[in-house]
Amino acid sequence: MRIRFEMAGVSLDAELLDTPTAKAIAAKLPFSSSAMTWGEEVYFEVPVQVAREKDAKAVVTPGEIAYWPDGHAIAIGFGRTPISQGSETRLASPCNIWAKALSDVKALKAVRAGCRIEVRKLP
Repeated sequence: MRIRFEMAGVSLDAELLDTPTAKAIAAKLPFSSSAMTWGEEVYFEVPVQVAREKDAKAVVTPGEIAYWPDGHAIAIGFGRTPISQGSETRLASPCNIWAKALSDVKALKAVRAGCRIEVRKLP
């Protein structure tokens, strides 16, 4: 299944992985939220509560779409955050990877805190 994030004039499509988190998020679509930023990361609360999966990780590759169990939020890192070491993309704590972006997540640099985010399934 493919989904689309729309925010601040940026559209980002992603392919869901076969994980419990992806299934839980897909079941709640469509939904909207308000963006928050933390360094080069956009995150936003979602109406999903899922436990941390065994393979959760804090250091991600830009393009991996994460769910942050501690904040019930989707986190999309596209560069350095305040706790990154070197050039890594480090999220606040281990997150479940549940989707892969199909285009360059660096476009999210245009997103500012408070902007509306819409998330929906693609046909």
